[in-house]
Amino acid sequence: MTTHESDALITIGDFIRWAASRFQADGLHFGHGTDNALDEAAALVLGTLHLPPDLHAAYLACRVTDAERATLQQHIDRRRAERLPVPYLLGEAWFCGLAFKVNEDVLIPRSPIAELIEARFEPWVDAEAVMRIADVGTGSGCIAIAAAMAFPGADVVALDNAPAAVALAADNARRHGVGQQVDVRHSDLLEAVPESPLLDLIVSNPPYVDGQAMADLPAEYRHEPQAALAAGDDGLEVVRRLLPQAARRLSDQGVLVCEVGHGAEVFEAAFPALPVTWVELAHGGAGVFVVDALTLREAFPAAQSPIVNGVD
Repeated sequence: MTTHESDALITIGDFIRWAASRFQADGLHFGHGTDNALDEAAALVLGTLHLPPDLHAAYLACRVTDAERATLQQHIDRRRAERLPVPYLLGEAWFCGLAFKVNEDVLIPRSPIAELIEARFEPWVDAEAVMRIADVGTGSGCIAIAAAMAFPGADVVALDNAPAAVALAADNARRHGVGQQVDVRHSDLLEAVPESPLLDLIVSNPPYVDGQAMADLPAEYRHEPQAALAAGDDGLEVVRRLLPQAARRLSDQGVLVCEVGHGAEVFEAAFPALPVTWVELAHGGAGVFVVDALTLREAFPAAQSPIVNGVD
């Protein structure tokens, strides 16, 4: 943005309008909290100014200060030139109505599982009976922390195999006041979870992007940790390992909730003997399935062998 253009932008609304025009003209990709240039511009401008996303329209006519103008210009320029997602620019993302600290060590929270958390996973579980929850591949900790707040009486374990993600998730848990309730552990999937007590609910948004989709990723997604996205040629490399582990760690009334995104048809072809329920999502998104413990055990009978020291 040239000095002349910057001088011409006076109000909050000016910056939102100008940024939206530039984002649209540049052909940016949207998918980290917004799906269009105008909403993306509003998220970036309001977030930079530490204003709420639902700011009343009357405030859009407020003028920005010189210092604010400089920061806004920098963020808009980086969004355009580097294709850096807005949450990474701001260091913050929203999930289930909660703000989470994020950086390029973790995926930006956007899972449609948020909708299920807000419904306390009913009717798939008896919410009052859920005492132990595991979030596999926790990243920023958003699913684990939101689940802890939805189930204040439950113990939650948040698992990730990336040390930087473990540290960030623990920090977010403390920030939201659930540091004692959410046990953040370094783990390869469920391996760090012992055999007793069994889990009532396992939730996972694992890597599920297939090889072709990885090759075609827009530049914005290449800022995210690729290991948290890529899952082999068919996108099921991680899920194949998760399913038998879940079968061994769920209580009789327990369920696994897992997201595979665009890979639903591939999943069904790969596991024809595993009937799952695909969740109809009211707020967008796809590829989230629910399967109960008994069904998992029937599909993976060998998975019922003993667990030694919590390791398969």
